[in-house]
Amino acid sequence: MKLRIRAAGPMDAPVMSRVLTASITELCRADHQNDPNRIADWTANKTPDGILSMLARDGFFMVVAELDGEVVAVGATTADGEIALNYVAPEARFRGISKALLAHMEADLRSRGFAEGRLRATNTAKAFYRAQGWSADASPDGGTACFAMHMRLAG
Repeated sequence: MKLRIRAAGPMDAPVMSRVLTASITELCRADHQNDPNRIADWTANKTPDGILSMLARDGFFMVVAELDGEVVAVGATTADGEIALNYVAPEARFRGISKALLAHMEADLRSRGFAEGRLRATNTAKAFYRAQGWSADASPDGGTACFAMHMRLAG
């Protein structure tokens, strides 16, 4: 198993779209409860064109994780110190890829001078982030019941 994390580019948009949509649809059932409207809302900007728009956004840094040359996870950080995306393809789950991607993004935030990272976790991902040292600091906020979380990154 060879894992490589790299900056995402426009040529990755179609596969990133597939990974994000499959991850949300198949792995986040606790959050959308198979409601087609909630899934459609959540994945509306995860089309290849939506990914291209994200890639073009100032202050939005997207990465992909490749397993043996195939993109199996998508992550993103923001200019204000937030982890905005961390999704893994269903077939790649429980192989350490999300942990490696998260560690990569935490290191990226550290290298940009952030002492603390922030993110919003779904019910599906909350236990994962807690196991990686993140702390929840608020109640669910909004449609997908996201939890604000933080972690000290430096010192």
